[in-house]
Amino acid sequence: MNTTISTYWPSIKFTSFFLLSLWLVYSCGTKKTETASNEEEIAMDTMDKDVVVVSKTQFETGNMELGKISTQAFHEVVKANGMFAIPPKNQAEVSTYFAGHIKDISLLPGHAVKKGQVLFTLENPEYVQIQQDFLEAKGRLEYLKSDYERQQTLLKDQVTSPKKMLKAKSDYEITLAQYESLKKKLLLMNIDANTLVPENIRSFISVCSPLNGYATAIRAGKGMYLQPSDVALTVINTADLHIELKIFEKDLPKVKKGQEIRFSLQHDPNTVYKGLVHLVDKAINEMDKTIEIHGDIVDEEDLKRFAPGMYVEAEIFTSTTANRTLPTDALVNIEDHFFALQKQNDTLFKKVKIKVGVSSDGHTQILNLSDFNETTEFLVKGAFDLITE
Repeated sequence: MNTTISTYWPSIKFTSFFLLSLWLVYSCGTKKTETASNEEEIAMDTMDKDVVVVSKTQFETGNMELGKISTQAFHEVVKANGMFAIPPKNQAEVSTYFAGHIKDISLLPGHAVKKGQVLFTLENPEYVQIQQDFLEAKGRLEYLKSDYERQQTLLKDQVTSPKKMLKAKSDYEITLAQYESLKKKLLLMNIDANTLVPENIRSFISVCSPLNGYATAIRAGKGMYLQPSDVALTVINTADLHIELKIFEKDLPKVKKGQEIRFSLQHDPNTVYKGLVHLVDKAINEMDKTIEIHGDIVDEEDLKRFAPGMYVEAEIFTSTTANRTLPTDALVNIEDHFFALQKQNDTLFKKVKIKVGVSSDGHTQILNLSDFNETTEFLVKGAFDLITE
C-alpha cells in the first residue's frame, strides 16, 4: 500500500498543481472582465448629463446632418394684403346716352373686344325723330344762311332795313345752334351726320366699345329696356394689371418706390411671385388707418395667371442685413430656452444653450457667437428627438 502511494504521489501533486493554476487563471480573467464592466458603468454614470452618444449606424439611419454657423442675408419685411387691380383708364362701364330696348346682344363674359366694336344695339322710335329734326335743321340752315348773307349785302347797298337784316341773322344763328346740337346727339348715337340722308334714317343705334379689352359683368339682355343711367356691361383691359396693397401707417416710412415685393395667392400660398413697388399713396384711409401701395408685376408671363379682384398676401422687402445663423431645425425650444447639439467627437454631442435672435427663411440668428468658433459643428438635422427624449 505504501509503495503504491509513493509510486503515484508525483502524479497527484502535478494534477493538483495544474488544477490550482487553472483556477487562478479563471479567477484573474473574471476579475478583469468585472473590472472593465464596472469601469464602463462608472464612466457612463459620471458622464455629463448633457452629452448624447450617437453611433455611426444611428447617425446614418436617422438621416442626420452636421453643419456650422453661417452667414445668411435676412430681409426686414412689411406684411401687406390686397388684390389685383387695373388703372381707371383701363376700365369702362358701358351705358347709353339714350334710352331704348336692347335689339341685339351676343356677348359673353370674357369675350375679347376692340375699341369701336359694336357691343349691342338699341331701338327706340325717338331715334327717328332726332334724325328727322337734324335733316330739317340742316335744310333750314342752308336757306337761312343764304338769306342772312343776302340781307347783309342789301343793307350795305341801303336797299333793306337793319331790322330785316337783324331778323335774318337771328333766325340763322338759332337754327345753327339747333343744327350743331342735333349733330352732337347723332355723334353720341354713333350716326354719321355727314352721310345721313332721308333714305338711311333708322330706328336703332349701335353702342360700341370705348377701349380694347374683355367684356365682363354683363348685365344687359335682349329686350331689356335701358335707361341712360343703367350700366349694361364693363370692358376691362388687363395690360396694366397690378397689385394694390394696404399697409399700416406705422410702416409708411419703411416703404419706398422700387423695393421688392413677394406675393402669393390666397388659394396657392406655396407659389411665390415677384413685384416692385411702383407708387406709395400719401393719403391715409381714415376708416382703417391704412395706406395703398401700387406694385408692378415683374414677370409679364405671370399676368396670364391673374385677374382683377383676386386676393393676394404679400411681403415688401424694406432692408437687408447679414446675420450669423444656424438652420432653425438645429434648435430645440424647451420652455423658451433654445438648445443645440454641439459635436465633441465622432460619437459624442453636447447639448449647449443658444441665444437666438430673429428668424427668416429657415435660419435663426445666433447671438452668443463668442461661445463657439468657425469650426464648431452642430447636429443640424435630427437633434430634436435626441434632446427631448
